[in-house]
Amino acid sequence: MHAALLAALAGLGTGLSLIVAIGAQNAFVLRQGIRREHVAAVVAICAVSDVLLITAGVSGIGAVVNAWPPAVTVAAWVGGAFLVGYGLLAARRALHPEHLDPAGRSGGSLRAAVLTCLAMTWLNPHVYLDTVLLLGSVANGYGDGRWPFAVGAATGSVLWFSALGFGARLLRRPFSRPAAWRALDAVIAVTMITLGVVMVVRL
Repeated sequence: MHAALLAALAGLGTGLSLIVAIGAQNAFVLRQGIRREHVAAVVAICAVSDVLLITAGVSGIGAVVNAWPPAVTVAAWVGGAFLVGYGLLAARRALHPEHLDPAGRSGGSLRAAVLTCLAMTWLNPHVYLDTVLLLGSVANGYGDGRWPFAVGAATGSVLWFSALGFGARLLRRPFSRPAAWRALDAVIAVTMITLGVVMVVRL
C-alpha cells in the first residue's frame, strides 16, 4: 500500500511537471475559461485524452509509436500547420481586440470548441512523446506500481485542466477590457506560431 501511494504521488508530480506550462492546449483552455464557453466540454476532452494517452503509454503502446517514427513526423507537420494557422487568427484578434460583457457569453459554437480542442491535443506530437513515451517509460520503471503511477499522473491532468478551465472565470472582470484581450491574444499568437514552427523545424 505504501509503495502504491508513493508511485501514485510520483505520477502526480511527474504528470503536473509535464502539463503545467505555457502551451497550445493550456492557452486554449484558459481562453475558453475566461469566456466561459463550453468549459466543461473542453476540460473533459483534455482530461480524458490525457487519461487515454497515459493508459496507452503504460500499456506499452509507446513502444509501437517509437518503432514507427513517421507517425510522429506526420503529426508534427499537420499539428505545426494547425498551430501556425491558429496563431495567425489570434494575431488578427489582437489587432482588433474584443471586449467581454461580464454578464453574458460570446456565443462560440460547441462544435468549433470541441474540434479545436481535439486538434490541439491529438495533432501535437509532443503529447505522444511526453505522455505516451516519457510517462509510459517512467511508469513502467515502477514495475508493479506502474498503474498507481498512471492513476497519479491522470489525476494530475484532471486537477490541472479543471483548475485552469473553471478557475479562469476569476479573470473575467479584468478581461472585460479590450486591452486585456489584445495582450492575451498577442501572447497566444506568439506561443502558437512559435510552437508550430519549432514543431516542424525539429523534424
